[in-house]
Amino acid sequence: MDLKQYITIVQDWPKPGIQFKDITTLMDNGDAYRYATDQIVEYAKEKHIDLVVGPEARGFIIGCPVAYSLGVGFAPVRKEGKLPRETIKVQYGLEYGKDVLTIHKDAIKPGQRVLITDDLLATGGTIEATIKLVEELGGIVAGIAFLIELSYLDGREKLEKYDILTLMEY
Repeated sequence: MDLKQYITIVQDWPKPGIQFKDITTLMDNGDAYRYATDQIVEYAKEKHIDLVVGPEARGFIIGCPVAYSLGVGFAPVRKEGKLPRETIKVQYGLEYGKDVLTIHKDAIKPGQRVLITDDLLATGGTIEATIKLVEELGGIVAGIAFLIELSYLDGREKLEKYDILTLMEY
């Protein structure tokens, strides 16, 4: 299936010069969403995944159905102050400043094989921060899966020691 036909390109959003890749038109098509999810599930099966982790919010949209299909749990990575129990955190750089991601301190058991999911690989900063959280808790990043990769932003370079699946490339 050509998944790119289900992605809507929105010109000049959220600011002039940006061509935003809108995945909601993929998600609202049951066949396309199922196909994309199934592709990630097949990749994850080969990696013998114990847990799926995804950063908010689109990492949830990708990761939860994958975890469900695999019969494994899902651990959310959230912005600081959004998780109710004890967390660990990592600060990471954004284009214009810094942000903080957190995960529950008990979300990952040492040695668990983790699949990280998100909608988009751009600069790689969010996933690099997510990897730090997983590894700090003793998890093994067995794979990383994205719907879309913006290869012109070179985010893959930050993740070069990890196995990556992308379903579409721009």
